[in-house]
Amino acid sequence: MALIEVSNLTKIYQLDSSETRALAGVSFNIEKGEFVAIMGPSGSGKSTLLHILGFLEKQTAGVYKFQGKTYGDYAEDELAHLRNKKMGFVFQAFNLLARTTVFDNVKLPLIYSNIDDSSVDEITRNAIKNVGLEHRAGHESSQLSGGEKQRVAIARALVNNPEVIFADEPTGNLDSKSGGQIMNILRELNEKHGHTIILITHDRQMAEHARRVLFLRDGELIEDKKTEPPAPLSLRGAPTYVGATKQSQRL
Repeated sequence: MALIEVSNLTKIYQLDSSETRALAGVSFNIEKGEFVAIMGPSGSGKSTLLHILGFLEKQTAGVYKFQGKTYGDYAEDELAHLRNKKMGFVFQAFNLLARTTVFDNVKLPLIYSNIDDSSVDEITRNAIKNVGLEHRAGHESSQLSGGEKQRVAIARALVNNPEVIFADEPTGNLDSKSGGQIMNILRELNEKHGHTIILITHDRQMAEHARRVLFLRDGELIEDKKTEPPAPLSLRGAPTYVGATKQSQRL
């Protein structure tokens, strides 16, 4: 059974008497441990697809299964638990709390988990260390550079050791060096630690870091191809992810 199964997925947005078809019968599977880029121009439906894959919204028609179960198979509290424990989200706009420290931003998902309070701070510190920002843990996120903010967002997405990480244009607001650092971290998460990565991007250079690329245009899947990613960028001082702690791996 594939981790993600998508069959004839359709999404239509209704505004008064007009309809906008964001997705038009998209079908594909994603296996556990894959690194897949979903690529397309603005308006192609890629962010809508991510929202459906992350159970953030429902499709109009078609079937989406995550680990063999559909949206309707879960109660609302189960969906919240699934998004918190099984899925990590990294967005272009970072979505950090500006007047809150790096430590508390990363710690936030653990507040809604069943992790023992005595373990929370250690897991948070390790997640921050794993993206090379332990020296910034006490700084407010508003004091960070764009690249640092995105690394905090990745640490927050990882803190519950999720099954899959959804990254929506994670390098879109970054310069090329910072973008390269982010892609290095995502690749290491996939290649060395087995996280499934689903990357949404319009940037062909970023998509090339994946091992498979799905091309969307006007809501349709027009190509699904395997790729051979280039060697990771060699960036002096670039952080690397060093893996989850034994404690977090047990959660």
